Amino acid sequence: MNRRNDPNPFDEEEPEVNPFANGAGSKSRIPKVVASTLGFGQKHDATVDIPLDTMNDPNKKEKELASWQADLNRRERELKRREDAVANAGVTVDDKNWPPFFPIIHHDISNEIPVHAQRLQYLAFASWLGIVLCLVFNVIAITVCWIRGGGVRIFFLAIIYALIGCPLSYLLWYRPLYRAMRTDSALKFGWFFLIYLLHIGFCILAAIAPPIFFRGRSLTGILAAIDVFSDNVLVGIFYLVGFGLFCLESLLSLWVLQKVYAYFRGNK
Repeated sequence: MNRRNDPNPFDEEEPEVNPFANGAGSKSRIPKVVASTLGFGQKHDATVDIPLDTMNDPNKKEKELASWQADLNRRERELKRREDAVANAGVTVDDKNWPPFFPIIHHDISNEIPVHAQRLQYLAFASWLGIVLCLVFNVIAITVCWIRGGGVRIFFLAIIYALIGCPLSYLLWYRPLYRAMRTDSALKFGWFFLIYLLHIGFCILAAIAPPIFFRGRSLTGILAAIDVFSDNVLVGIFYLVGFGLFCLESLLSLWVLQKVYAYFRGNK
């Protein structure tokens, strides 16, 4: 039998393809690439959000830096606005830096006072230190008098003079003068002149120490010194030294008043 034309049962059937055939019944072995594009370019494609952090986007870093810079600028403007408001209100925040070993007041003539007024400010500062020295030495002299039998009442009065006079002299006339020199405020100059005249009057009365103003021997004036000399020479010497200090403070204060007034008139 002639079996050359018989199909091989182990061979796969391959349909005959006519490349020139047209019609729906034609088959093509060419894979449909368009249909297998995994949805790219199709109508109902799904969008995938890729985080910018994973891409190290320099534009995002620039935006963050710009945002931080804008926030810093805003805070700086707010701080500057508050500082200007405080300055316009006349409120100053001064750190305590004097004396260096135990700061209790703010004092920085070389950096805050104009150069042409620094010498005068140092002179006024010497005047304030002078009244402090007078009141402290007054306590020492009265203490000696108390030990020698002068009575405890004058000792307590001397303590009161020192505790009240030292801080009030700073608050009422030295600090206003300091700020007047720094800001050139006519109002503060006027306040200084008023209180400083009272300060000079106190120094003169303390140097005299009339008993009608001060009880007994609570101040080391000339009248008190003459009075204690008859009882004790040592106490009398202490009182004479105190009298000399009050005299020097009175003369220095008059000089400061003259200099400050001349400075004030020259700046008007």
